[in-house]
Amino acid sequence: MIDQEILRLPKIKQMMGLLAGLAVLQALSIIGQAWFLSKVITNLWSGQSLPQQVIPLGIFFLSFLVRHGITWLKDKWLDQYAVTQAAFLRKSLLKKVFELGPQIVQQQGTGNVTTMTLDGVTQVENYIHLILSKVMNMMILPWLILLVIFYLDTTSGIILLIVFPLIIIFMIVLGYAAQAKADRQYKSFQFLSNHFIDSLRGIDTLKLFGLSRLYGKSIYKTSENFRKATMSTLKIAILSTFALDFFTTLSIAIVAVFLGLRLLNGGILLFPALTVLVLAPEYFLPVRDFANDYHATLDGKNAVSAIREILDQPTPVFEQKEIPTWSEKNTLKVNHLAVNYEEKEALKEIEFSVTGFKKIGIIGMSGSGKSTLINALSGFQSLEKGSLFLNDQQIPSFSQKDWQKQLLYIPQTPYVFQLSLRENIAFYTPNVTDEEILKAIEVVGLTSLVADLPEGLDTQIGNGSRPLSGGQAQRIALARAFLDKTRHILLFDEPTAHLDIETEVELKEKMLPLMDNHLVFFATHRLHWMRQMDEILVLEKGQIVEQGSFEELTARKGNFYNLTQQMRREEVV
Repeated sequence: MIDQEILRLPKIKQMMGLLAGLAVLQALSIIGQAWFLSKVITNLWSGQSLPQQVIPLGIFFLSFLVRHGITWLKDKWLDQYAVTQAAFLRKSLLKKVFELGPQIVQQQGTGNVTTMTLDGVTQVENYIHLILSKVMNMMILPWLILLVIFYLDTTSGIILLIVFPLIIIFMIVLGYAAQAKADRQYKSFQFLSNHFIDSLRGIDTLKLFGLSRLYGKSIYKTSENFRKATMSTLKIAILSTFALDFFTTLSIAIVAVFLGLRLLNGGILLFPALTVLVLAPEYFLPVRDFANDYHATLDGKNAVSAIREILDQPTPVFEQKEIPTWSEKNTLKVNHLAVNYEEKEALKEIEFSVTGFKKIGIIGMSGSGKSTLINALSGFQSLEKGSLFLNDQQIPSFSQKDWQKQLLYIPQTPYVFQLSLRENIAFYTPNVTDEEILKAIEVVGLTSLVADLPEGLDTQIGNGSRPLSGGQAQRIALARAFLDKTRHILLFDEPTAHLDIETEVELKEKMLPLMDNHLVFFATHRLHWMRQMDEILVLEKGQIVEQGSFEELTARKGNFYNLTQQMRREEVV
């Protein structure tokens, strides 16, 4: 019933022990409430006056207050615990994603990871709060109540004891059906999240090729599949709730009929019969509460499993070596590098060397391994084999802190935080002055944007705030790179893939000067960038099939020349 992953949370044993103790106290207060309520009614029925019932009535109200006071206390403590653990889980998830790097986002899907971090953790928070309380109540309350019922009337105790396992079996059968439906619903939700995010990212390209309406229909179809999966899950939930209420009500009715007949025949006294009748609904209440909320916890359970799947992925641990700050005298050599991605060989026998500040173009068709090579250079992609040398010193991988702290990574769609423009540009260099920020803005061509903003540098941008175009987001990423003077290695992964050609050419004029005095690895499928590269690596099916300068490769009329013929739509400038 409780997912095993929940039992791995910090301080879970202490919380469960506390809940168990409170459940015992609550069971005693429920029994006391039923006992003294029946006592008062029986005494009044036998002719005693109402003033004589002050003590049993006082104990009844005290039991009532204790019962609901414990419920309030449990909810408060569980809220605090669930919020704390959800925050811990979100922090652990984000830390793991940063450790594993872009490859985990590519595997899981950007939309899935985003919704998992936001909505998924919230579902886990709700799951922790519900499941711990409901399961502990179901494990303790019915059995203590049943002991009292057996003490008062063995026949009623036997009836309730026989019915309880039947209800549990019925719940298990429906639970498996509901779990299967919920699993399909969660997968539909993951697919919808990824599909929607990917479509938004490529909306400019889709409109350019007249495919936006087609993808709009695709998103509608995906959302319809999610709606149908949700409705199918709700049908099972409603059916199981109705069936459980029906069977528990029927069981209580059977107990009431037997008690009534025995009361008429003098086979039982009023007090025990009335107490059993009051306790019978309480006996089934924890099961009904659990069943009613079971379906609400399924999404949380699936989210826990999905989050744990990422958290359990091993983080490669490599020997850390002292690496000097990159300069004109440094040399990097890569020999026989190979990378597997999703159990397939993504890169093989990659070999190249570079000295000092150079611009290295990485070009190839989609799927040739450009992004994988960038991920490998950043240290976020594990290497299957290969030897790496920095200044003739061999290093086990690019996952070296001294290497990674020298990197600046600019992807296709840089992230714009929901902060002010000033905070976004100075995100990695928070101590820079406004003069330095304005200089960076001028260099990357954001002056007109600042002039249009109502509050200038203090204007909130990102997410639900002031929207930005793809070109403006790229310029903000470049401004961050311009301000950071300590990092001399730039990694570009298709930075202009989603920009129109006019914006790209304009942005190119701003980007090229920023590449001076840096070691640059520039992965793209846009050929016009290659003229400005000092050296070009041509990738095909995960291998470097040709390398050299633009002039050399053009004159050779080999793989690079053939690639230019395949990309006729690209203009070489």
